[in-house]
Amino acid sequence: MKGITSKLDYIQQLGINVIWLSPVYRSPMDDNGYDISDYYHIDPCFGIDCDMDDLIQEARKRDIKIVMDLVINHCSDQHKWFQKAKADPECDYARYFYIKEGVSGGPPNNWRSIFGGSAWEPIEGSTYYYLHLFSKKQVDLNWENAKLREEIYSMINWWLDKGIAGFRLDAITYLKKVEGLPSFEADGADGLVSVSHGSLNRKGIEVFLKELKERTYGRCHAMTIGEAIGIPEEEFMHFISEEDGYFSMIFDFSFCDLNLNPPNNFWYEIKEWTPDELKDRMFHSHRLADEEGWLRVCMENHDQPHWIDHYLPPEGRNYYGATMLAAMFLMLRGTPYIYQGQELVMRNCAFTSIDDYDDCSTKNQYHRAVQEGYNREEAMRFIHAQSRDNARRPFQWDDSDYAGFTAGTPWIKVNENYKEVNARREQLDSHSVLAWYKELIALRRYSKYSKILTEGSMIPVFCDVENLVGYKRVQKEDCLTVLCNYQNREQKINLGKPIKMVIKGKYSMGQIYGNLIRLRPYEAIILEMRATAENKSKAGVEVYEKST
Repeated sequence: MKGITSKLDYIQQLGINVIWLSPVYRSPMDDNGYDISDYYHIDPCFGIDCDMDDLIQEARKRDIKIVMDLVINHCSDQHKWFQKAKADPECDYARYFYIKEGVSGGPPNNWRSIFGGSAWEPIEGSTYYYLHLFSKKQVDLNWENAKLREEIYSMINWWLDKGIAGFRLDAITYLKKVEGLPSFEADGADGLVSVSHGSLNRKGIEVFLKELKERTYGRCHAMTIGEAIGIPEEEFMHFISEEDGYFSMIFDFSFCDLNLNPPNNFWYEIKEWTPDELKDRMFHSHRLADEEGWLRVCMENHDQPHWIDHYLPPEGRNYYGATMLAAMFLMLRGTPYIYQGQELVMRNCAFTSIDDYDDCSTKNQYHRAVQEGYNREEAMRFIHAQSRDNARRPFQWDDSDYAGFTAGTPWIKVNENYKEVNARREQLDSHSVLAWYKELIALRRYSKYSKILTEGSMIPVFCDVENLVGYKRVQKEDCLTVLCNYQNREQKINLGKPIKMVIKGKYSMGQIYGNLIRLRPYEAIILEMRATAENKSKAGVEVYEKST
């Protein structure tokens, strides 16, 4: 925690006003802290409890708020509740979990864990099994138990009273399980079936989510971000409506796994995708949110590989590709989140051995690919592209040992490119990607366009133009247009209306000829348009509906 506190000035200078911490509670760290053994204390690897208090206070001095990760679908198998349940599967604490007797010498049903293998683990020395949707070290909590819910609400309120600004709620749409926990038809060679059939956004979850909000963060209007996977479109606004939504905002995951096949998202089932698919999904989510809902806008996080390697072809993985992606997502309607190192363009990095990886999901995906018949070299290629450890490596502060992250030895290897890619080097370069992030964030937060970018409508434009991501941000008569040429060749666009000013762009000026604009490969440009009646939100939406 002291390490984060020492870097608050860097975060403030970037323009950030909220920090979301991945789990820092006590944990055996089987899944990077998402297996919590004690919700009330900081894990020793991060410091001591008072270090968290200091972080909250020092951040507040800089007008920065702290949001914590809240993992309440499951806890660690080392949590005292489960230790008591395991010792006596018939005791009251056993009802805090899903503990059932096996069937015919095997698990209670055929659900497959998200991390691979059966979602049931036997309790040694008994005929009982416990349910784990994720790692076997992450035991699912039984939200049907009112006593358990009270324990969770007390813990959440305790953190809120300490000064936390809110929570990111992990795997929150998995809380409700289908009654009876039945088996379903297998969907893989292993004879198992995705747990999503019996546990993802099941009917009745709304009762839990309403009560959770009313009893905890709703009482103080705290900031909440739901990791709400699997929401049907007709239920979208129940989660993010400003009036009565369960959360302040949810993640927009619509395009994060464009290269994978749902619902299993096996890493060996890679498919091709196009920039037009990305923009269609992105705009569709924003259209669902409409004017009353709010999205958490991101392209990179702790569960995804670095975005420059994930969203761009090899020829676009450069300065212009990185700055284009930054402009594309930072100008969207919603709250933008920047994952650590994204502003530096930290890159994916391949290990030669599966043993060098720390992430339990990565290892499970590797073994799953081998089980499906891929050789070890092929399985490693899938891992290199998709591993969560790509984004979980130490932050690259400077060119000293271990990239300046620690004086000790980090839990995982630092990317070897840290001599060239690090915060100190980019801070000294006024044309770096870091500098571009600062410009865009300042444009959004402190410029005369701030109200348009934070409160204005978002209207997709040029939807039928191939490999072009374009949208308007509109407030009353004011209008900004964002254009991103998502390809490695030039593109000419007739705007059809006069440009007032070029606000931001990464190429040299001179590509505008009247209403015609010439976009170079992977160019992003932000324009202020002259006020016209067509800038109004309603007219823009009608145009969008016709074009799609």
